[in-house]
Amino acid sequence: MNDMSRPNMNSSIQAIGHAINGRAVPGNSGRAQDVFNPATGAVSARVALANAAEVGTAVAAAQAAFPAWADTPPIRRARVMFKFLELLNQNKDKLAHMITAEHGKVFSDAQGEVSRGIDIVEFACGIPQLLKGDFTDQVSTGIDNWTLRQPLGVVAGITPFNFPVMVPMWMFPVAIAAGNCFILKPSPIDPSASLYMAELLKQAGLPDGVFNVVQGDKEAVDALLVHPDVKAVSFVGSTPIANYIYETGAHHGKRVQALGGAKNHMVVMPDADLEQAVDALIGAGYGSAGERCMAISVAVLVGNVADKLVPMLAARAKTLVVKNGVELDAEMGPIVTAAAHQRITGYINTGVQEGAELLVDGRGFTGQSAGAGCDQGFWMGGTLFDHVTPEMRIYKEEIFGPVLGCVRVKDLAEAVNLINAHEFGNGVSCFTRDGNVAREFSRRIQVGMVGINVPIPVPMAWHGFGGWKKSLFGDMHAYGEEGVRFYTKQKSIMQRWPESIGKGAEFVMPTAK
Repeated sequence: MNDMSRPNMNSSIQAIGHAINGRAVPGNSGRAQDVFNPATGAVSARVALANAAEVGTAVAAAQAAFPAWADTPPIRRARVMFKFLELLNQNKDKLAHMITAEHGKVFSDAQGEVSRGIDIVEFACGIPQLLKGDFTDQVSTGIDNWTLRQPLGVVAGITPFNFPVMVPMWMFPVAIAAGNCFILKPSPIDPSASLYMAELLKQAGLPDGVFNVVQGDKEAVDALLVHPDVKAVSFVGSTPIANYIYETGAHHGKRVQALGGAKNHMVVMPDADLEQAVDALIGAGYGSAGERCMAISVAVLVGNVADKLVPMLAARAKTLVVKNGVELDAEMGPIVTAAAHQRITGYINTGVQEGAELLVDGRGFTGQSAGAGCDQGFWMGGTLFDHVTPEMRIYKEEIFGPVLGCVRVKDLAEAVNLINAHEFGNGVSCFTRDGNVAREFSRRIQVGMVGINVPIPVPMAWHGFGGWKKSLFGDMHAYGEEGVRFYTKQKSIMQRWPESIGKGAEFVMPTAK
């Protein structure tokens, strides 16, 4: 990694600072926190936590860069994105290694995260087409009308620990390509990838100040939310924080899209291919240690399918390969932090107390079998509950860990009603061979992203990502064409020339003539 991500090389522990106006900037707030390798439990770095003054410096740099960048023709902005795309493809494994080292997810999963982020950059390269407006000739005698989309100004993204590359790329490629200047506030848990992306953007020819990274916690977030020059905020994280971001940002006159929590269900119908359903539940439930907003955490088993499927699930969960993510045969890595490990353990304890049947208990897994040096890591195995009921906390609340609960229902109608009654509506899946079941389920389910025999239905770059109910605060989804609309404002222009203007004042509402 280059100097952009190492503003202070004098300490034995790497000091991670900010990237402001094209330069590496060490933190000067006097506050910092440790960055851990979750597999070993060792401190790998210390990341600065910005104060309001440092956030203000980044906003000022972005504000100064905005006029020239907004005036840059979209095709030239797209060329910067094309170069960034080229550099990302050359360095995607380096980014994936950074993710594994600080987040803990297995390397192949980290590679997939980077690839899905790259998809959004490819989409953003089409910004000249995406910004095209509409034109109507002769809307009235001698008058033409057209629309155009213009950038907002300085916009910010506040992103979570679980996707330190992909989620920022849901935001900044589209925002920058549309002519905005961007400030990224990544999670302090895994901050390195954000600085490396800043360096690649600089190498791609992005002018200084157009993309800035400010490390930090709530103090930095609040500074962005109240700063008058920040025109829009994008957020991905838990529902309570999403609600806070939305209300605070909107109160201060900002456009806000805040993606919140989830409790994603997968319905398994009696006619489903059970081997495929088990594979889907294991991968979607335990992949990335369940630390995904699209993870399947509830299996809704219809009719007699439960008695066949649950033993298959339990057998597979017991053989889950839990290892250091750098091991190529690893299926699941460690939990991201000690605090998260403690929280997930508490949920498992609660599930037992509430009466759910614990079939596979991940609490006893230790790092001794995960690889050399992993004894002190944040390790947990996959956990499987059966006979979970809707009043249980492990059903109602987002656990964000490798815990899968099975709920038994009698038919499809009960499954749909169960899911529709939940406060979250992010993602859902249904495994069936019946086309009518698939159609009715897709139409009647009150969830924003639906998969039919697809366990994690994350939309592709040109479709857009977003849930319903308490999984999304705001009107527009992330990336895709809605992302372009979010980061731009429409202007309508009506034009006529003196030779076509009649004599005399008009005192009535203008109408087409």
